[in-house]
Amino acid sequence: MATLLTIEELSKRFSGLAALDHISFEIREGEIVGLIGPNGAGKTTLFSIIAGSQPPTSGKIVFEGRDFTRVKPYRAVHAGIARTHQIPQPFLSMTVRENVEVGLRFGRAREGAQELIKGVMQVLELVGIAPLAELPAAALSVGDLKRLELARTLATRPRLLLCDEVCAGLTECEMQSILGLLRRIQALGTTIIYVEHNLRAILSTCHHVIVLNFGKKLAEGPPEKMQNDPAVIEAYIGKKAEAPRP
Repeated sequence: MATLLTIEELSKRFSGLAALDHISFEIREGEIVGLIGPNGAGKTTLFSIIAGSQPPTSGKIVFEGRDFTRVKPYRAVHAGIARTHQIPQPFLSMTVRENVEVGLRFGRAREGAQELIKGVMQVLELVGIAPLAELPAAALSVGDLKRLELARTLATRPRLLLCDEVCAGLTECEMQSILGLLRRIQALGTTIIYVEHNLRAILSTCHHVIVLNFGKKLAEGPPEKMQNDPAVIEAYIGKKAEAPRP
């Protein structure tokens, strides 16, 4: 598979604090890549830089062979990079359909009225909320808001989808449904980087895992290897207590 995204020695500092410290990795087309690490590891900051909403302090981002290091957010979307947020951010006074229409109008596609309506409904059917199309976003449950957040990003026709804890706050049944949806999205040709704290979700969904801790890349590899890596285990649960000496 061809390389879609390359991160080279990426760093981000806030008043001297290193949120990201010389991070490097590659994302190949067609993968679902898990991005994991404790709270404060730098995962959301990394998403913000890739999506263009924050500039890096140093380093380089290459997307489809082009330098995207300091790309503006709208240019990132037009090029095929879209992200969700951990807390959904829809236009609450607008309907579900109107929210998705915004994404479709703003994304890569340039379509007429009939194609626009068809495209919106296709996205809503894919994520499973087509029957809610005319409801205001403010009336949706947490689970349906998560699906709307995905729908709005999918409407931009992304090649790379950045999913930030899309299962947070969901029941086990809702989580499994969303994971199935991510696999369908990937099967349709979208590459996904997926931030998640639930390791079972990572193991069942991702082809590859990148682990961050205190802004540094701690480890990288297949999910089965990462769950047994001593450094990864220590980052999540701390060192094992030593047995008391007699």
